[in-house]
Amino acid sequence: MYVYSNMPIPGLQKAIIKKSEEVEGGFHLHVELPRKNHRCKDCGEWTDRIHDYRIQKIQHLKIFERTTSLFYRKRRYRCRCGKRFFEDNDLVERYQRHSKEWNQALGLRVIQGKNFKDTADLFRTSPTTVMRRFDELAMPMLEKVETLPPVIAIDEYKGDTSAGKYQVVIADGDTGQLLDILPDRSVDTVRDYLREKGSEVEMVIMDMSHAFKSAVQKALGSPIIVADRFHFCRYIYWALERVRRRVQKEFHHYDRKQCKRKKHVFYKREENLTERQRWHLERYLSMSEDMRTSYELKESFREWFERAKNIGVEQPSQVKKELHNFYKQVEKAGVWEFMQGINTLKNWQKEILNSFTFNYSNGFVEGLNNQTKVIKRNAFGFRRYDRLRLKVLLHHQYKHIRNFQVG
Repeated sequence: MYVYSNMPIPGLQKAIIKKSEEVEGGFHLHVELPRKNHRCKDCGEWTDRIHDYRIQKIQHLKIFERTTSLFYRKRRYRCRCGKRFFEDNDLVERYQRHSKEWNQALGLRVIQGKNFKDTADLFRTSPTTVMRRFDELAMPMLEKVETLPPVIAIDEYKGDTSAGKYQVVIADGDTGQLLDILPDRSVDTVRDYLREKGSEVEMVIMDMSHAFKSAVQKALGSPIIVADRFHFCRYIYWALERVRRRVQKEFHHYDRKQCKRKKHVFYKREENLTERQRWHLERYLSMSEDMRTSYELKESFREWFERAKNIGVEQPSQVKKELHNFYKQVEKAGVWEFMQGINTLKNWQKEILNSFTFNYSNGFVEGLNNQTKVIKRNAFGFRRYDRLRLKVLLHHQYKHIRNFQVG
């Protein structure tokens, strides 16, 4: 007496493997299911009478990294009422040419994979099939946002999709979780979205965009607006850069080129400079009084910024007072590039001070945008906005989950 046993193969646990063939580049497995009673689809009576057999070729997952095809010998049963029907099976859905296990694996890969083309090559199918599978799975799997949290962050990124050049990211300001992506950055789009889902929003973190500020105020009334620290700090550094470009035009050709190449020494923290960098810094500051004054203003702003981060929550009035002292220092110096810079800071002063009072920043959103750009670059761009939106949102939703079920 011989006892036959098969190694468990995903998706074939209930199948009987009658024969296996090794062909060039893969395997052919001839399978069938055990004969059993089936209920008639018409009259409801049970029957085990077989009408005939048919062979169906099914694409399955790789086995030992070899392409595997199933040749499924499926039965048609015949009821006493005359109804003929195929047996129930766990191998393949009706009208499908791929096994259920193959579809499950493809669904997992299409959500977490880099792009549709690589996924199609891995599963030996077409990119169109992969995109169609993604469209079927993505929307039901996405956790939709019904109501935004009390603290949100808003920023834009360059998407270049069918919806427009720029899209808008909405994230949770406390957890850093990506919540939604809007098709464009227009005031109307942001306003309508916030009106619909922003009933509980109390605070908005954003860059110094007048469009965003207008949309937020129109939709939410008077929430607390927090200006991102990077965006208001760069106005001071931009002023320093404009001064450098202006004064180096008067330098000798050699010094002009070297000043441009060594421009990073003007932006580094003074205590982080090497001896050689200090030498270059002192050399070019000594060649222009405006350059020295501008560097001192930059260092003064940096000292205020570092102090504001430490005392902003407990002593907001002191932060405001020291900022006004910086304004006076700039006005006394009379460097017009910095005068322009502090005009912007004055226009956004309330939002700037809020960033220290409430200790919020938009830095994590820049990280989300970087991940979005990587997804877009790996896919060589997305034509359709809806696919990019779903791909990015599902990536963040499932990036920490290695095993999940898809339909």
